[in-house]
Amino acid sequence: MLVAQISDTHILVPESAHSAAQLRSDCLRLTIADINEQQPDAVIFTGDTVQHGEPEEYARLRDLLAPLEAPLYLVPGNRDDKREMRAAFSDCAFLPKTGDFLHYVIEDYETRLVGIDSTLAGERKGRFCKIRQAWLDTTLRAQPDRPTLLFIHHPPFDVGDHYVGGYRHPEEATALADIVRRHSQVAGILCGHVHWPVEFDWAGTAARIMPSIAVDVRKGIDETEARERPIYMLHRVSRATGLASQAMTVEGLA
Repeated sequence: MLVAQISDTHILVPESAHSAAQLRSDCLRLTIADINEQQPDAVIFTGDTVQHGEPEEYARLRDLLAPLEAPLYLVPGNRDDKREMRAAFSDCAFLPKTGDFLHYVIEDYETRLVGIDSTLAGERKGRFCKIRQAWLDTTLRAQPDRPTLLFIHHPPFDVGDHYVGGYRHPEEATALADIVRRHSQVAGILCGHVHWPVEFDWAGTAARIMPSIAVDVRKGIDETEARERPIYMLHRVSRATGLASQAMTVEGLA
């Protein structure tokens, strides 16, 4: 299975006074065009889709995502407003219509896709309360023999000095690691939030963080090599080889 990942686009309305409003739209527009050329089976969006969680920003986001050819699955980031996200993507059957959390399971592929909501209104750091813990554990126990890919906005682990203590309650991040460690079918966990490219082993599986699509806020990229080009991720998932990831650099940004 081939999965494209985008994250942390921080979209603004075109009339915003922010100097990067047009730049961020262009980054996403060019990324979508490049993803279409790769023909992935699915695209996952690991949060911070817009900057302020406003309806007008989500309307702009939907316009930019409209050309995407593969099915799209997204989870909220701390910049997102879950009520407004639900309204903007009300036609997407995978998003729960009610309840406190926007997490779900996609069963349409050989690899299960499990979107996890790590957000709480007004909270910048990640949350993974006991209700979420029980939901994920039950979800993974239901299909122990199927390869499964998790995606979440907040990484439940430290990233050097750049991202330390990313969960409000460290024991919640530990609980997430313990659940993943108990379920060997988890091929990997894909994250956003940090705007920094990371690849390593965590809790017995592969952990990946991708840089922001918005080049004005991304970090950890050698600009002499990537310049100001958007970067997204392609992930291949198979029962035989697990998770293999590749950074894709997008051309065309003036």
